[in-house]
Formats: sequence, C-alpha cells, structure tokens
Amino acid sequence: MSLGRRLLLAFYSALLWLLVPVTLYHLVWRGLRQREYLLRWSERYAQLDALPDLPPGAIWVHAVSVGEVNAAVPLVNALRARYPERPLLVTTITPTGSARVRALWGDAVQHVYLPYDLHGMVQRFLRRVRPALAVVIETELWPNLFVACARADVPVVIANARLSERSLRGYRWMGPLIRLALSGVRLVAAQSEADAARFRVLAGDGVRIEVTGNLKFDQPLPQATREEALGWRRACGVRPTWIAASTHSDEEEAVLEAHRRLRDTHPDALLLWAPRHPERFDAVADRVLGAGLALCRRSVERAPDSHCAVFLIDTLGELPGFLAAGDVAFVGGSLVPVGGHNTLEPAALGVPVLSGPHTFNFVEITALLKDVGALETVGDAKELSSAVAWLWAHPDQARARGRAGRQRIDRERGGLARTLDLIESLGITSSRRDPLPRPPSAGG
Repeated sequence: MSLGRRLLLAFYSALLWLLVPVTLYHLVWRGLRQREYLLRWSERYAQLDALPDLPPGAIWVHAVSVGEVNAAVPLVNALRARYPERPLLVTTITPTGSARVRALWGDAVQHVYLPYDLHGMVQRFLRRVRPALAVVIETELWPNLFVACARADVPVVIANARLSERSLRGYRWMGPLIRLALSGVRLVAAQSEADAARFRVLAGDGVRIEVTGNLKFDQPLPQATREEALGWRRACGVRPTWIAASTHSDEEEAVLEAHRRLRDTHPDALLLWAPRHPERFDAVADRVLGAGLALCRRSVERAPDSHCAVFLIDTLGELPGFLAAGDVAFVGGSLVPVGGHNTLEPAALGVPVLSGPHTFNFVEITALLKDVGALETVGDAKELSSAVAWLWAHPDQARARGRAGRQRIDRERGGLARTLDLIESLGITSSRRDPLPRPPSAGG
C-alpha cells in the first residue's frame, strides 16, 4: 500500500477513535427505545470472549439488518448446502437483523454483531473467525475491514450489490476513502446494470464488477407461508383487508387517515399494520387508539377478532404470512423520502402492491413491477385509500395484477446461480491457504 493510502487510512482510523464515545451514546439512546441495543456490547467492540473461535476456512456473510438478511437467505442456504463441512458465520448490526438470523437458522449458523470498523477490533475479529470468504450483502463499505481482509488474503464479495444515485452522491465526497475500501474487494455482484455503473464510478479500475441480478428473486416461498396466509384469512373473516408494511413514523398519519377513509365506505375494513422498526410498535398502537379505532396486537390477542379495525403486527419474522393474507399491500418508506422498501415479497406472493413516490433505493424493481401493472404509485392518504378501495371493488383486476407480478418475478430468477458461479471462479483461499473445495459436478 502506498504512503498516501496508509496516511488516509490512519486519518480515518483516528477519526473513528474520536467518535467512539458517540457510539456509546448511540447504543444507549437506541437502547432507551429498543432494549436489545443495551445488550451484547462486547461483540460490537470485538472482545475476544464474545467472538466465535472458528477453525480456518469459515464462510462469513454480513447482512446489516432484516432486509439484507432476507435477501441473503437463498445464498446462505446454497453455501451451507455446497460446503457443509465449513462453519458459516452470519453477522448483522441491528438487533432486528440478529433476531431474523436466529429465526431463520437457529444454531445451524454462528452469529455475532459485526464490530465497529476500528483497526484493532477488525484484527481481533478476523483472527478469531479466520474466514476463507467474506460476503457482504448489498452495500456496506468499511475501509479498515476490507483492507484487513485483503492483507489476510480473504476475498471480499459484495453480493446483491445495489447503489442508488443518492448513495452515490453521498459516497463521492469521500471518493479516495471509498476507493481505498473497494480496493480490498475482489468482486462486486450487482443487482442491475445501473447499480454496476454506479459502482464503477466509485471504484475506478481494478475491481471486478459483474451484473448477476437480484438474489431476492430467488427467495424460496415456503409452503408454510401459504398455509399461514390461509389461516390468517380465516382469522380475519370475510371482509376487505389490506396491509401496510415497513412504515416509518412520518407516514403513519397518512396510513391511519387512509384507513379512516376506507372505513367510511367499508365499516368492516381491516388494516394489518407492520411498522418497520420495533420501537414504533407502541407509538403506532397509541395512534390507533387515539383515533378511536379498535386495536388488536399480535403479541397480545394473537389474531384479529370481529371488532378489530387495526391488527398491529408487533412481532418479528411473521410478515410474509400476513402479506399473503392481505387483499392489497402498501409498502412503506415511500410516502416520505426514505427510499422505499422491498416490494418483491408481496409481489412474489401474488398480492397487488401500492407504493409511495419515493422509491429511489429500488428504482429497477419498482419499474419492473410497474411495467406489468403489478405496482401502483400513490402520493398521499387520499390516493392510498382510493387505490385500495378500487382494488377491493375490482377483485378480478386485483388478482390479475397479483398474478402478473408473481409471473414477472419468476422470469427474473437466476441471480443466485450466477452469484455462486462467480464466487467459485475466484479460486478462494483463506489466510492459511485452505481452499474452498469445488462442489461435485452434476454427473459426479
């Protein structure tokens, strides 16, 4: 590494050390709203007794939170099947991501929080984990971690990589530091050509960037999800039902107003409501009760009764079954400039999708679903209620929209196979020269 790059990394590391007190404040502040942030600090600061001591050659997958963990499911399952003798570690940053890992795989995978990107912490983490491969899901760029992996001859793959125009603008002002981080990356497997082009702007020359497609298209739909959905439909009763998923605080009033409008014309209408962040559960419950609407909570009543106007999904890991139980799905983070959330899941379940206009984190997916009529954009509470009411009034068209979305997603599958092929093409070794064995051929 050149002197200039060493100085840049030293400056970045010194700045992070100055910010360590801020990380403590952040954990306490978040912990006041979500108790899990007050736990397991030893993992975040890479204390040795909190880190798994793995044999050389582990496969390590990092997925920052719930959305990335869900996107990683097909890849993690495929890596477990192909390399069953390898320990597999999944790291996250958020407690909700951690809970999702445990719900999906239990003790079948190792799991800890990823430590902060400080040189000493990164070194302790890598010495304990000793990975043969590091797979980072979507967009997490950590200079100290990626440089340390390169020095230890641990290939870093950014899989299912996505980079919005907004994120590109944010990263470009840190151009030299981001290029330094990406210099430690062996492969970027991008969701789309547009994502690949933006990564090329950031990375410059020397980083292999390929378009593989979105892993979420390869997400298996367990039969249990359909069975859960049928159970929830029976619990909801024969009445018009919609779901608002992954909503944020600034759009909660719009969702509530839309439901009030719907109940003016459909007095038995039921809203299934899944806020994006667990710390919003109680606040949403208070909003509903304050509006004079009958509330049931998944954590208390378990299922909506005949008097329930809003059923609050205040548990984790159950959203797919509820998505399939709705006649219509609104995906949040999109009425406000958050950038939207994943609309693939309801579309894959054959549910017509509504979204706000702010979907800059999912431009290609939004366009794909719009092209086949599976997704409609709404701008406010009035448009949201009108769109839901129209779909309730036209069930044949609603089913056609849902069917079109599911079929379009089926045609997009294949990103998993392309990603696996690229990973295997790297000739992966760990720092102890422990190669990943190639899987047997189909004929052998």
